[in-house]
Amino acid sequence: MQLIKKKCVLYQKNNNYFSFNPIGEEKLDSLAIEMPVALVYNGISHSVMMCTPQDLEEFAIGFSLTEGIINDPKQIYGIDIEETCNGIEVQIELSTRQFVALKEHRRNLVGRTGCGICGVEQLQQVQRQYAKTESTFTLDPSLIDNCLAQLEQHQLLAKETGATHAAAFFTPQGELLALREDVGRHVALDKLLGWYATHQRPQGFVFVSSRASYEMVQKCLACGIEMLVAISAPTALAVEMAEQHHFTLFGFARKGRVTQYTGN
Repeated sequence: MQLIKKKCVLYQKNNNYFSFNPIGEEKLDSLAIEMPVALVYNGISHSVMMCTPQDLEEFAIGFSLTEGIINDPKQIYGIDIEETCNGIEVQIELSTRQFVALKEHRRNLVGRTGCGICGVEQLQQVQRQYAKTESTFTLDPSLIDNCLAQLEQHQLLAKETGATHAAAFFTPQGELLALREDVGRHVALDKLLGWYATHQRPQGFVFVSSRASYEMVQKCLACGIEMLVAISAPTALAVEMAEQHHFTLFGFARKGRVTQYTGN
């Protein structure tokens, strides 16, 4: 279940500009579910994210890839989804090599104080380096309108609730291959990248219904994606990171227009 129904009262302006009156009786409204999801690696809890409880196996794979916990989905031997009294636990069985590396990483973080990104080690973790992308195709800007229409059509949760983001994967010709939704834009992208990594990594680009922060670019780079299109603006750090890695970045994708910031 990804949404629930709750009673509410709609208020709307009447003929008096300064007055709002309830319209009709109480009605049922659709609300997106947001609940804690714990990612547990070999019995040790690593992270708790607020998520929409769907496509959680893909989320576990995508998160593990984008966080550098694994390099290949084959390094995950099994995933079990378990409901708890407070949320959901995703039990992930890692290969021994990757689990040892994860424990070593966690050990290096113990005892640090401050804001969380102070110090050389932390800054290197924030701005990790990836292989420069190879441009295998160029995007015809005239495809954007059709992509936007498909994005809107297939955002079923957003239509019902108005509370979720989407991340979609398109072929260079503008064919929609997959779309994932979540209350969190980063989680929606992780879910999509989990799909991508387990479906032979097709050629194409990611389209998100949000802004393009550096994390969104970084997640794409971690999975070998070469292009990101965002409905809203990119940040300066996102553009800088894209330039450094020869990554193609578009922003402000709206009907009849799109802005290219980096790439050929």
